[in-house]
Amino acid sequence: MIPHPEGGAFAHPVTTGIITATLAVLAVSGLAILWLSKSGRAKPEFRRELWLRWASWCVLLPLMLGPVLLGREWTIGAVTILSLLCYREYARATGLFRERLLSATIVIGILAVNFAALDHWYGFFVALWPLMACLLAVVTIPLDRPAGYIQRTALAILAFMLFGAGLAHLGYMANDPGYRPLVLLLLTAVALNDVAAFTCGKLIGGPKLIPATSPNKTVSGSLGAVIVTTTLVAFVGAAIFRGTPLANPVWLVAMGALVSVAGQMGDLLLSSIKRDLGIKDMGTVLPGHGGVLDRFNSLLLVAPAVFHLVGYFVGFGLAAPTRVLTGH
Repeated sequence: MIPHPEGGAFAHPVTTGIITATLAVLAVSGLAILWLSKSGRAKPEFRRELWLRWASWCVLLPLMLGPVLLGREWTIGAVTILSLLCYREYARATGLFRERLLSATIVIGILAVNFAALDHWYGFFVALWPLMACLLAVVTIPLDRPAGYIQRTALAILAFMLFGAGLAHLGYMANDPGYRPLVLLLLTAVALNDVAAFTCGKLIGGPKLIPATSPNKTVSGSLGAVIVTTTLVAFVGAAIFRGTPLANPVWLVAMGALVSVAGQMGDLLLSSIKRDLGIKDMGTVLPGHGGVLDRFNSLLLVAPAVFHLVGYFVGFGLAAPTRVLTGH
């Protein structure tokens, strides 16, 4: 269980620190963009792009951080909505939405795995991953339509793996009374990871990382993101996990590197899907960012990776009531 002081949403100093720092960064970045606009030091198209991104963050941050502060049920509910929105964009982009039986099965699976998180029923939570893979493999067989079986089944299993089982790990963390600083750290660290990669890549330049998959990403940007994110996560993680086996500097650095690398791999995973489909973004709902999936792709791999690392050393909600909905 994650150590936590008694009190409300802001009882842990890391929670207060992350919220304060996030608001400060948002204010400073707004002033910086205003200065660029007034001084005319950037091209109009670039200034417009910056304003769109800043405005989107002003909307996104309350939606991201608010549920975490409000409590366990709000956090799991927000993750469920995020999972469904990500699947909706994926299904439209890949054409999987035309396979109504498969799509309905995936949506039911997403709701079920998040219900398991809400119920704090770990056995059902972990069992759903292999059970859903088996169900998705056989659910269309009675339709007697073997043409395209491998493609639609693979798309469906990948969808549940990423947007169902993967993202649900973030919600399950909320079953631990001390979840707030960790979840807030992950939400802000993956965003900082993207900013660090972009900034270091622009400032240092150098060879491209994997240009066919993501033409703008550089090796220097990737390494810069690893250094910045690892340092942040290790430093903040030391305050979150103080007094636990995970407080060892080696494991804290490993967790920081894991967040950065898994975040970048989640981004590149989505880039691979988009390049394969021949599209730039998965949607247009977030001006300056693209779709919901374009903004939150880093969490797809970070959530399960960090969950099982922290679970190995500390565990989640070990002293909290289990099966809170189905156990009576």
